[in-house]
Amino acid sequence: MEHRERRETTPMFMTSGGDADRSRWRSIRVMYFTMFLSSVGFTIVITSIWPYLKKIDESADASFLGWVVAAYSLGQMVASPLFGLWSNHRPRREPLVCSLLINISANIYYAYVYLPPSHNNIHMLLSRIFVGIGAGNVAVVRSYVAGATSLKERTSAMANMSASQALGFILGPALQAALSFIGETGVSVNVIQLQVNMYTAPALLAACFGITNILLVIFVLREHCVDDHGNHIHAINYTSEEQVDVAPEVEGGIDHIAVFTSNVLFFVILFIFAVFETISTPLSMDMFAWTRREAVLYNGIILAAIGFQSIFVFLLVKVASARIGDRPLMLGGLILIFAGFFILLPWGNQYPKIQWADIQNNTMPAIRPSPTPPSNTSLEPTGCPSEQVWCLFTPVIHLAQYITSDILIGVGYPTCNVMSYTLYSKIVGTKPQGVYMGWLTASGSGARTLGPVFVSHVYTILGPRWAFSIICGIVLAAIILLGAMYKRFNAFSIRHRRIED
Repeated sequence: MEHRERRETTPMFMTSGGDADRSRWRSIRVMYFTMFLSSVGFTIVITSIWPYLKKIDESADASFLGWVVAAYSLGQMVASPLFGLWSNHRPRREPLVCSLLINISANIYYAYVYLPPSHNNIHMLLSRIFVGIGAGNVAVVRSYVAGATSLKERTSAMANMSASQALGFILGPALQAALSFIGETGVSVNVIQLQVNMYTAPALLAACFGITNILLVIFVLREHCVDDHGNHIHAINYTSEEQVDVAPEVEGGIDHIAVFTSNVLFFVILFIFAVFETISTPLSMDMFAWTRREAVLYNGIILAAIGFQSIFVFLLVKVASARIGDRPLMLGGLILIFAGFFILLPWGNQYPKIQWADIQNNTMPAIRPSPTPPSNTSLEPTGCPSEQVWCLFTPVIHLAQYITSDILIGVGYPTCNVMSYTLYSKIVGTKPQGVYMGWLTASGSGARTLGPVFVSHVYTILGPRWAFSIICGIVLAAIILLGAMYKRFNAFSIRHRRIED
């Protein structure tokens, strides 16, 4: 007992040494950069996937778009627990370098999907699966940061990691928007049969970022692990010579009900954001009659603005968490997300423009024939396609609704995101978290897999009113679940009375 009390009153880094702490934080910053690149790898092409898919396969519809967007998360869902298990028993440098090599190769593959004479859409699907497999290193990143920070540092470190992810969300769409000025034709590099245009250039840039990340992992990253008080401890994959303590013996078990609930809530949070990401481009093209190029540019600017907003949210989360706690912030974030999707529901008696024809589109399609494209035209159709029958009787969603929804979701989502894996890492405690973080990442990846497939099918068949009403119901269920499990969401050390709440 006396020994335990002495450990709890020791200054946080007294036993660790300045050199070890500097190395630890350099390594944590490499993890921030890796998380940033994982986010860039997803968002740098997200606003252009739909027009790129239509360019290489004119028969592709919004349903297949859902599968292409979900492919990234499907690959990540499969790879995350495996990379997490690998990182529990071997130096984290190994799974990180392997995953980054996969990511680089997959982005180059994506840049060439237009080249095969057939099945180009399948090649795009496969390339996104492999990009997702490479992004399975997120589990390694989260487990490293959780293990290399004390309990008091955890929320701030997780917020910084989420801010790095948000920067990826900013830079990805912003780069895509900037590269849209290259145009659909772009420049041909005949020696390697590569067409560098507004669709392929972002993927090639992501591959270059991946090479930079590999160099940082090899030359800067070192293994570090600390206990809940900040004292350096020995870990299975520890490589530093500055070992000063041994891992404390774990007393008591992990609350697996809280762990399971955390995974469910993280699934919901990622599911609803994946829905929003996927549907933003088709929705804006249908409702605002934007061209493919306009949709890529404007949605890139909007997503970049949301990313900037998220940075301020993460800064506020650090302060607010210390004052009111992690759990109230997560509850408030869910309420904001609910409000964002509720506002996005279509109301009123104004209807979207229909492609190719100016018809009275509040008339049922069985009464008035669907418009058909004029022959011998090179014009790009804009507006809501008549084959989506709901376009004829569903009120238009106004740009003001869309922007307001973006703002609310852009506050609620990052708050819930950082609180989810902050609480999760605290619930798990000092136990090696590679596998646990692998399952959490897999939960989020499963949501990113099902979300795009769900919304693309429901949106195509039933329209935005049904799609967003179902999402509102899911978010409401998550709020109720969090309220029911509120008292169980405590840190491992607090639950076993090692540290006072």
